[in-house]
Amino acid sequence: MKSPLLSLPGAVPAEGRDEGVAAHYGDLFPEQRALADGNGFVDLSHRGVITVTGDDRLSWLHLLITQHVSDLAPHQATEALILSANGHIEHAMYLVDDGTTVWMHVEPDTQGELIAYLESMKFFYRVEVADRTGDIAVVHLPAGSIAEVPDGAAVRETPQGRDLFLPRADLEAYAAAHGPAAGILAYEALRVEGHRPRVGFETDHRTIPHELGWIGGAVHLQKGCYRGQETVARVHNLGKPPRRLVFLHLDGSEVHLPGHGTPVRLAADGQEGRQLGFITTSARHHELGPIALALVKRNVAVDAELLAGDTAAAQETVVEP
Repeated sequence: MKSPLLSLPGAVPAEGRDEGVAAHYGDLFPEQRALADGNGFVDLSHRGVITVTGDDRLSWLHLLITQHVSDLAPHQATEALILSANGHIEHAMYLVDDGTTVWMHVEPDTQGELIAYLESMKFFYRVEVADRTGDIAVVHLPAGSIAEVPDGAAVRETPQGRDLFLPRADLEAYAAAHGPAAGILAYEALRVEGHRPRVGFETDHRTIPHELGWIGGAVHLQKGCYRGQETVARVHNLGKPPRRLVFLHLDGSEVHLPGHGTPVRLAADGQEGRQLGFITTSARHHELGPIALALVKRNVAVDAELLAGDTAAAQETVVEP
């Protein structure tokens, strides 16, 4: 989905997974500062939107996802994962129930695959699953924002701010009334600062929730009956995950940020040393400078100096070894 807000002055299109919205509108750091201060909004209209309706919607979803939602109160935001049979992360769902409908947004262009899985699991439950990406757009308001929410819009409120599900036809009018707009790069920099993982960035084909700190947040440990639950319970009760998420402060003298997949090694071993992990997301932060998230082997010492490619990196613990 290509956002109409790409026509705003200064808009520079994002690339890769976030293609379809603006990377920035000409002022990356001021856009970050505005969001950090609770001003403006972020266009997330490229994300997939799915609704689930019907009397059994919560009890049915409860059987399929990692979150406890059978008694989810109206307007209470939560997040959940879909795992493979081996416990590997396949989808992350950011959802809220408004009393009659579960609204969720997911990674761009993944809604079709997720809907196909949900449809295959309907059986005799009274539920209807719909792809609303074509007519509903997601807009993010940062924490502290006093912007009004249009009547009838579903709202998902979290400590990071509010996600609004707006009619796509109203997106330009909303932007005109509630700017300034901030690009996805500003949003991502604050996500990295907050150590919040994202499917397709912090995950690969073998990532399990424990590696990213999703246990207790997106994964409820006091429920079973979902695909991959055995792996979640076994690792939690009997072992440790093979990798862990770390936050990196990168050497600010480097011109280029290390991209996704850049090898991470011990600084003492140099660039010829054994690879211990990889960069998942890097960003330029308005206060912290260049920062990144990385997935490294669990036994990497928490105080070890690292290299991300040829860039020096000091780590902060996100997931305990």
